[in-house]
Amino acid sequence: MIFLDSAATSLRKPPAVARAMARAVRGLSSPGRGGYASARAAARTAFACREAAARLFRVPSPEQVVFTSSATHALNIAIHALVKPGSRVVISGFEHNAVTRPLYAIPEVEVRVARAPLFQPRAQREAFCRLLEEKPDAAVCTHVSNVFGSVLPVEEIAEECRARGVPLILDVSQSAGALPLDFSALGADFLAMPGHKGLCGPQGTGLLLCGRVPEPLLRGGTGSASRSRAMPDFLPDRLEAGTHNMPGIAGLLEGIRFLESEGVETVRRREEELLARLAAGLRALPGVEVFAAEEPGRQSGALSFRVAGLDCEELGEALGERDVAVRAGLHCAPLAHETAGTLESGTVRVSVGALTRPWEVEGFLEILKELLP
Repeated sequence: MIFLDSAATSLRKPPAVARAMARAVRGLSSPGRGGYASARAAARTAFACREAAARLFRVPSPEQVVFTSSATHALNIAIHALVKPGSRVVISGFEHNAVTRPLYAIPEVEVRVARAPLFQPRAQREAFCRLLEEKPDAAVCTHVSNVFGSVLPVEEIAEECRARGVPLILDVSQSAGALPLDFSALGADFLAMPGHKGLCGPQGTGLLLCGRVPEPLLRGGTGSASRSRAMPDFLPDRLEAGTHNMPGIAGLLEGIRFLESEGVETVRRREEELLARLAAGLRALPGVEVFAAEEPGRQSGALSFRVAGLDCEELGEALGERDVAVRAGLHCAPLAHETAGTLESGTVRVSVGALTRPWEVEGFLEILKELLP
Protein backbone atom coordinates (compact mmCIF):
# COMPACT_ATOMS: atom_id res chain seq x y z
CA MET A 1 0.00 0.00 0.00
CA ILE A 2 0.99 3.60 -0.69
CA PHE A 3 -0.08 5.34 2.51
CA LEU A 4 -0.46 9.12 2.22
CA ASP A 5 -3.06 9.72 4.94
CA SER A 6 -0.85 10.41 7.94
CA ALA A 7 -2.94 13.47 8.84
CA ALA A 8 -5.66 10.95 9.75
CA THR A 9 -3.42 8.47 11.54
CA SER A 10 0.09 7.06 11.43
CA LEU A 11 -0.70 3.65 10.00
CA ARG A 12 2.94 2.55 10.14
CA LYS A 13 4.31 2.59 13.67
CA PRO A 14 7.79 1.95 15.04
CA PRO A 15 7.94 -1.83 15.77
CA ALA A 16 8.48 -1.13 19.48
CA VAL A 17 4.94 0.28 19.71
CA ALA A 18 3.21 -3.02 18.93
CA ARG A 19 5.62 -4.96 21.12
CA ALA A 20 4.95 -2.67 24.10
CA MET A 21 1.20 -2.96 23.62
CA ALA A 22 1.37 -6.75 23.54
CA ARG A 23 3.45 -6.80 26.74
CA ALA A 24 0.94 -4.43 28.38
CA VAL A 25 -2.00 -6.68 27.55
CA ARG A 26 -0.21 -9.57 29.19
CA GLY A 27 1.43 -7.84 32.13
CA LEU A 28 0.00 -4.43 33.12
CA SER A 29 -3.06 -3.92 35.30
CA SER A 30 -4.17 -0.48 36.57
CA PRO A 31 -1.85 2.20 37.96
CA GLY A 32 -2.67 3.35 41.47
CA ARG A 33 -5.03 0.46 42.12
CA GLY A 34 -2.78 -1.97 43.99
CA GLY A 35 0.63 -2.72 45.46
CA TYR A 36 1.21 -5.92 43.48
CA ALA A 37 3.74 -6.26 40.67
CA SER A 38 1.55 -5.65 37.60
CA ALA A 39 -0.08 -2.58 39.21
CA ARG A 40 3.34 -1.16 40.10
CA ALA A 41 4.56 -1.85 36.55
CA ALA A 42 1.52 -0.02 35.15
CA ALA A 43 2.22 2.97 37.39
CA ARG A 44 5.86 3.08 36.24
CA THR A 45 4.83 2.88 32.58
CA ALA A 46 2.22 5.63 32.91
CA PHE A 47 4.64 7.93 34.70
CA ALA A 48 7.40 7.21 32.18
CA CYS A 49 5.01 8.25 29.39
CA ARG A 50 4.15 11.49 31.20
CA GLU A 51 7.86 12.17 31.72
CA ALA A 52 8.69 11.52 28.06
CA ALA A 53 5.89 13.83 26.89
CA ALA A 54 6.98 16.50 29.37
CA ARG A 55 10.53 16.33 27.97
CA LEU A 56 9.38 16.43 24.36
CA PHE A 57 7.08 19.41 24.85
CA ARG A 58 8.99 21.16 27.67
CA VAL A 59 6.23 20.88 30.24
CA PRO A 60 7.43 21.89 33.73
CA SER A 61 5.92 18.89 35.53
CA PRO A 62 4.88 15.39 34.31
CA GLU A 63 1.70 15.78 36.39
CA GLN A 64 0.57 18.45 33.89
CA VAL A 65 0.43 15.76 31.19
CA VAL A 66 -3.07 14.26 31.21
CA PHE A 67 -4.02 11.10 29.32
CA THR A 68 -7.14 11.29 27.14
CA SER A 69 -8.74 8.99 24.60
CA SER A 70 -8.12 11.39 21.69
CA ALA A 71 -7.44 15.00 20.78
CA THR A 72 -11.21 15.47 20.57
CA HIS A 73 -11.56 14.33 24.19
CA ALA A 74 -8.73 16.67 25.21
CA LEU A 75 -10.28 19.62 23.37
CA ASN A 76 -13.65 19.01 24.99
CA ILE A 77 -12.06 19.13 28.45
CA ALA A 78 -10.23 22.36 27.63
CA ILE A 79 -13.19 24.05 25.95
CA HIS A 80 -15.60 23.25 28.77
CA ALA A 81 -13.03 24.50 31.26
CA LEU A 82 -12.83 27.96 29.67
CA VAL A 83 -16.08 28.49 27.78
CA LYS A 84 -19.38 28.96 29.58
CA PRO A 85 -22.89 29.82 28.34
CA GLY A 86 -22.84 33.30 26.89
CA SER A 87 -19.06 33.40 26.40
CA ARG A 88 -17.41 35.08 23.42
CA VAL A 89 -14.69 32.99 21.77
CA VAL A 90 -12.22 33.78 18.99
CA ILE A 91 -11.11 30.93 16.73
CA SER A 92 -9.02 30.70 13.58
CA GLY A 93 -10.57 30.12 10.17
CA PHE A 94 -9.08 26.63 9.98
CA GLU A 95 -10.60 24.84 12.98
CA HIS A 96 -11.67 21.21 12.94
CA ASN A 97 -15.14 20.06 14.00
CA ALA A 98 -13.48 18.84 17.21
CA VAL A 99 -13.32 22.53 18.14
CA THR A 100 -16.39 24.03 16.48
CA ARG A 101 -18.96 21.41 17.48
CA PRO A 102 -18.23 21.58 21.23
CA LEU A 103 -18.30 25.38 21.05
CA TYR A 104 -21.63 25.59 19.22
CA ALA A 105 -23.15 23.07 21.65
CA ILE A 106 -22.69 25.50 24.57
CA PRO A 107 -25.75 27.76 24.86
CA GLU A 108 -25.49 31.33 23.61
CA VAL A 109 -21.78 31.19 22.86
CA GLU A 110 -20.66 33.84 20.37
CA VAL A 111 -17.98 32.41 18.09
CA ARG A 112 -15.89 34.97 16.22
CA VAL A 113 -13.80 33.61 13.32
CA ALA A 114 -10.44 35.19 12.49
CA ARG A 115 -10.49 34.66 8.74
CA ALA A 116 -7.27 34.99 6.75
CA PRO A 117 -5.83 33.39 3.60
CA LEU A 118 -3.81 30.19 3.45
CA PHE A 119 -0.06 30.36 4.08
CA GLN A 120 -0.10 34.02 5.15
CA PRO A 121 0.97 34.09 8.81
CA ARG A 122 1.06 37.88 9.03
CA ALA A 123 -2.54 38.18 7.83
CA GLN A 124 -3.57 35.34 10.17
CA ARG A 125 -1.99 37.06 13.15
CA GLU A 126 -3.56 40.42 12.27
CA ALA A 127 -7.02 38.85 11.87
CA PHE A 128 -6.69 37.22 15.29
CA CYS A 129 -5.46 40.45 16.90
CA ARG A 130 -8.41 42.45 15.56
CA LEU A 131 -10.84 40.09 17.27
CA LEU A 132 -8.79 39.97 20.47
CA GLU A 133 -9.47 43.70 20.78
CA GLU A 134 -13.10 42.75 21.45
CA LYS A 135 -11.95 41.21 24.77
CA PRO A 136 -13.18 37.64 24.27
CA ASP A 137 -13.45 35.18 27.14
CA ALA A 138 -11.24 32.62 25.40
CA ALA A 139 -9.44 31.83 22.15
CA VAL A 140 -8.84 28.57 20.30
CA CYS A 141 -6.32 28.16 17.50
CA THR A 142 -5.08 25.22 15.51
CA HIS A 143 -1.36 25.10 14.88
CA VAL A 144 -1.54 23.37 11.48
CA SER A 145 -4.61 23.00 9.27
CA ASN A 146 -5.54 19.35 8.93
CA VAL A 147 -6.74 20.03 5.37
CA PHE A 148 -4.06 22.25 3.85
CA GLY A 149 -1.08 21.95 6.19
CA SER A 150 -1.04 25.73 6.60
CA VAL A 151 1.10 26.59 9.65
CA LEU A 152 -0.47 29.32 11.77
CA PRO A 153 1.73 31.72 13.78
CA VAL A 154 0.73 30.28 17.15
CA GLU A 155 3.77 31.70 18.96
CA GLU A 156 2.72 35.23 18.04
CA ILE A 157 -0.96 34.56 18.65
CA ALA A 158 -0.11 33.11 22.08
CA GLU A 159 1.93 36.23 22.88
CA GLU A 160 -0.98 38.48 21.92
CA CYS A 161 -3.36 36.43 24.06
CA ARG A 162 -1.02 36.64 27.06
CA ALA A 163 -0.69 40.40 26.65
CA ARG A 164 -4.49 40.78 26.72
CA GLY A 165 -5.16 38.18 29.41
CA VAL A 166 -7.18 35.97 27.05
CA PRO A 167 -7.01 32.23 27.91
CA LEU A 168 -5.82 30.19 24.92
CA ILE A 169 -6.33 26.60 23.79
CA LEU A 170 -4.01 25.30 21.08
CA ASP A 171 -5.03 22.34 18.93
CA VAL A 172 -1.69 20.80 17.98
CA SER A 173 -3.17 17.64 16.45
CA GLN A 174 -1.20 18.01 13.22
CA SER A 175 2.00 19.49 14.64
CA ALA A 176 2.73 17.39 17.74
CA GLY A 177 5.73 15.27 16.80
CA ALA A 178 6.17 17.04 13.44
CA LEU A 179 7.10 20.57 14.56
CA PRO A 180 8.97 21.76 17.66
CA LEU A 181 6.59 22.72 20.48
CA ASP A 182 7.57 24.44 23.73
CA PHE A 183 4.65 24.44 26.17
CA SER A 184 6.44 26.67 28.66
CA ALA A 185 7.41 29.29 26.09
CA LEU A 186 3.95 29.37 24.51
CA GLY A 187 2.23 30.01 27.83
CA ALA A 188 -1.08 28.68 26.52
CA ASP A 189 -3.62 27.35 29.01
CA PHE A 190 -4.02 24.02 27.21
CA LEU A 191 -2.41 22.08 24.35
CA ALA A 192 -4.47 19.19 22.96
CA MET A 193 -3.11 16.41 20.76
CA PRO A 194 -3.78 12.82 19.65
CA GLY A 195 -1.33 10.03 20.33
CA HIS A 196 -1.87 8.24 17.02
CA LYS A 197 -0.70 10.83 14.49
CA GLY A 198 2.69 12.53 14.73
CA LEU A 199 3.48 10.85 18.05
CA CYS A 200 3.36 7.45 16.29
CA GLY A 201 1.30 5.87 19.06
CA PRO A 202 -1.89 3.79 18.84
CA GLN A 203 -5.44 4.98 18.24
CA GLY A 204 -7.46 5.61 21.37
CA THR A 205 -4.76 7.76 22.96
CA GLY A 206 -4.32 11.50 23.41
CA LEU A 207 -2.72 14.09 25.65
CA LEU A 208 -3.84 17.33 27.22
CA LEU A 209 -1.03 19.57 28.47
CA CYS A 210 -2.45 21.73 31.23
CA GLY A 211 -1.39 25.18 32.32
CA ARG A 212 -4.23 25.31 34.85
CA VAL A 213 -6.37 22.86 36.82
CA PRO A 214 -9.77 22.72 35.09
CA GLU A 215 -13.13 21.27 35.97
CA PRO A 216 -13.28 17.59 35.00
CA LEU A 217 -15.37 16.48 32.05
CA LEU A 218 -15.84 12.98 33.53
CA ARG A 219 -16.11 11.99 37.18
CA GLY A 220 -15.40 8.66 38.80
CA GLY A 221 -12.73 6.52 40.36
CA THR A 222 -9.11 7.65 40.24
CA GLY A 223 -7.39 5.40 42.76
CA SER A 224 -6.72 8.48 44.90
CA ALA A 225 -8.67 10.51 47.48
CA SER A 226 -11.24 7.71 47.56
CA ARG A 227 -13.07 9.02 50.66
CA SER A 228 -13.97 12.25 48.89
CA ARG A 229 -17.28 12.59 47.04
CA ALA A 230 -15.61 15.11 44.74
CA MET A 231 -12.88 14.57 42.19
CA PRO A 232 -9.32 15.20 43.43
CA ASP A 233 -8.25 18.81 43.13
CA PHE A 234 -4.82 17.99 41.67
CA LEU A 235 -3.52 16.91 38.26
CA PRO A 236 -3.50 14.50 36.58
CA ASP A 237 -6.03 12.64 38.77
CA ARG A 238 -8.67 15.37 38.48
CA LEU A 239 -9.07 14.67 34.76
CA GLU A 240 -8.43 10.92 34.60
CA ALA A 241 -11.57 9.20 35.89
CA GLY A 242 -11.80 5.48 35.21
CA THR A 243 -9.40 2.75 34.18
CA HIS A 244 -6.40 3.80 32.13
CA ASN A 245 -5.79 2.47 28.63
CA MET A 246 -2.50 0.84 29.57
CA PRO A 247 -1.84 -0.91 26.23
CA GLY A 248 -2.37 2.45 24.54
CA ILE A 249 -0.19 4.34 27.02
CA ALA A 250 2.58 1.74 26.72
CA GLY A 251 2.46 2.07 22.93
CA LEU A 252 2.39 5.85 23.11
CA LEU A 253 5.48 5.82 25.32
CA GLU A 254 7.39 3.94 22.63
CA GLY A 255 6.13 6.31 19.93
CA ILE A 256 7.43 9.29 21.90
CA ARG A 257 10.74 7.52 22.54
CA PHE A 258 11.06 6.94 18.79
CA LEU A 259 10.59 10.67 18.18
CA GLU A 260 13.13 11.52 20.85
CA SER A 261 15.68 9.26 19.15
CA GLU A 262 14.91 10.55 15.64
CA GLY A 263 14.60 14.19 16.65
CA VAL A 264 11.54 16.30 15.82
CA GLU A 265 13.68 18.62 13.70
CA THR A 266 14.81 15.64 11.60
CA VAL A 267 11.19 14.60 11.12
CA ARG A 268 10.25 18.15 10.17
CA ARG A 269 12.94 18.36 7.48
CA ARG A 270 12.04 14.93 6.08
CA GLU A 271 8.34 15.80 5.84
CA GLU A 272 9.13 19.18 4.28
CA GLU A 273 11.18 17.48 1.55
CA LEU A 274 8.38 15.00 0.82
CA LEU A 275 5.78 17.78 0.62
CA ALA A 276 8.00 19.72 -1.79
CA ARG A 277 8.20 16.62 -4.02
CA LEU A 278 4.45 16.21 -3.89
CA ALA A 279 3.77 19.86 -4.69
CA ALA A 280 6.21 19.91 -7.62
CA GLY A 281 4.86 16.66 -9.04
CA LEU A 282 1.23 17.75 -8.75
CA ARG A 283 1.91 21.14 -10.33
CA ALA A 284 3.40 19.37 -13.35
CA LEU A 285 0.14 17.51 -14.05
CA PRO A 286 -2.52 19.03 -16.34
CA GLY A 287 -5.66 20.47 -14.78
CA VAL A 288 -4.44 20.07 -11.19
CA GLU A 289 -4.89 22.94 -8.73
CA VAL A 290 -2.45 22.58 -5.83
CA PHE A 291 -2.79 24.30 -2.46
CA ALA A 292 0.85 24.56 -1.47
CA ALA A 293 2.94 27.25 0.20
CA GLU A 294 5.57 29.02 -1.83
CA GLU A 295 7.81 29.69 1.17
CA PRO A 296 9.45 27.06 3.38
CA GLY A 297 8.11 26.72 6.91
CA ARG A 298 4.56 27.75 6.07
CA GLN A 299 3.26 24.23 5.43
CA SER A 300 3.58 21.02 7.40
CA GLY A 301 2.52 17.44 6.84
CA ALA A 302 -0.36 17.86 4.41
CA LEU A 303 -1.39 19.48 1.16
CA SER A 304 -4.61 19.47 -0.81
CA PHE A 305 -5.39 19.50 -4.51
CA ARG A 306 -8.32 19.23 -6.87
CA VAL A 307 -8.61 18.40 -10.56
CA ALA A 308 -10.73 20.31 -13.03
CA GLY A 309 -13.67 18.20 -14.18
CA LEU A 310 -13.16 15.43 -11.60
CA ASP A 311 -15.14 14.90 -8.41
CA CYS A 312 -12.76 14.78 -5.44
CA GLU A 313 -14.56 11.94 -3.70
CA GLU A 314 -14.60 9.84 -6.87
CA LEU A 315 -10.91 10.50 -7.43
CA GLY A 316 -10.15 9.48 -3.84
CA GLU A 317 -12.08 6.22 -4.37
CA ALA A 318 -10.25 5.53 -7.64
CA LEU A 319 -6.91 5.97 -5.88
CA GLY A 320 -8.08 3.70 -3.08
CA GLU A 321 -8.94 0.98 -5.59
CA ARG A 322 -5.29 1.15 -6.69
CA ASP A 323 -4.10 0.75 -3.09
CA VAL A 324 -3.27 4.43 -2.59
CA ALA A 325 -4.56 5.84 0.71
CA VAL A 326 -5.55 9.53 0.61
CA ARG A 327 -8.48 11.46 2.07
CA ALA A 328 -11.05 13.26 -0.07
CA GLY A 329 -13.97 15.54 0.82
CA LEU A 330 -14.25 18.10 3.62
CA HIS A 331 -11.99 16.35 6.16
CA CYS A 332 -14.24 17.16 9.17
CA ALA A 333 -13.18 20.79 8.71
CA PRO A 334 -15.81 22.69 6.70
CA LEU A 335 -14.64 25.96 8.24
CA ALA A 336 -11.17 25.48 6.71
CA HIS A 337 -12.71 24.78 3.31
CA GLU A 338 -14.95 27.82 3.63
CA THR A 339 -11.88 29.94 4.42
CA ALA A 340 -9.98 28.56 1.41
CA GLY A 341 -12.94 28.71 -1.00
CA THR A 342 -13.19 24.94 -1.48
CA LEU A 343 -16.36 24.23 0.48
CA GLU A 344 -18.44 23.26 -2.55
CA SER A 345 -15.89 20.98 -4.19
CA GLY A 346 -13.82 19.69 -1.28
CA THR A 347 -10.28 18.59 -2.00
CA VAL A 348 -8.10 15.51 -2.15
CA ARG A 349 -5.61 15.60 0.72
CA VAL A 350 -2.24 13.88 0.67
CA SER A 351 -0.31 13.81 3.92
CA VAL A 352 3.03 12.46 5.08
CA GLY A 353 4.43 11.34 8.41
CA ALA A 354 7.62 10.30 10.14
CA LEU A 355 7.64 6.90 8.42
CA THR A 356 6.48 7.92 4.93
CA ARG A 357 8.92 6.72 2.28
CA PRO A 358 9.99 8.66 -0.85
CA TRP A 359 8.92 5.86 -3.19
CA GLU A 360 5.35 6.29 -1.96
CA VAL A 361 5.31 9.87 -3.20
CA GLU A 362 6.67 8.87 -6.61
CA GLY A 363 4.30 5.92 -6.88
CA PHE A 364 1.31 8.09 -6.03
CA LEU A 365 2.21 10.65 -8.70
CA GLU A 366 2.56 7.94 -11.35
CA ILE A 367 -0.80 6.38 -10.49
CA LEU A 368 -2.53 9.77 -10.37
CA LYS A 369 -1.15 10.61 -13.81
CA GLU A 370 -2.81 7.46 -15.17
CA LEU A 371 -6.18 8.51 -13.70
CA LEU A 372 -6.22 12.02 -15.13
CA PRO A 373 -8.25 12.67 -18.29
